[in-house]
Amino acid sequence: MKSRLLLAILVLALPLVGAVTVRALSPAAARQAILDHFAAEARKTDPGFKGFSAAAGKAFFLAHPPHSRPATPSCSYCHTTNVHNWGKTRAGKRIAPMAVSLSPQRFSRMSKVARWFFRNCRSVYGRVCTPVEKGNFITYMMSQ
Repeated sequence: MKSRLLLAILVLALPLVGAVTVRALSPAAARQAILDHFAAEARKTDPGFKGFSAAAGKAFFLAHPPHSRPATPSCSYCHTTNVHNWGKTRAGKRIAPMAVSLSPQRFSRMSKVARWFFRNCRSVYGRVCTPVEKGNFITYMMSQ
């Protein structure tokens, strides 16, 4: 009976312990972990990968790719060309500034990063973005 009770307590407590550990990671450290993940992915396809570029991230953000949907011709269409400004979705919902200096929690949860890159890359670029593009993009936003 005691072992069942102990097992039940452990099963219930483990998610809480994990949540505390994950939440103890600062947004900056979480962003770095996400960038490290994208760098590792980039090295799988390009062993000579040297690192991410804020300049390339800016160009990627401002680009108007030929395969984008007419409703979303570029990232800046919804997010504005100034990453310090609030953006607006097609439905009129406000979007917090992309610049990490104004939205410090931005790019600190891998689940959100993966979800939004998956959705927005397909919408704007008509394809899945590469790990290098994702890392460049985040690096640019971190520099702002």
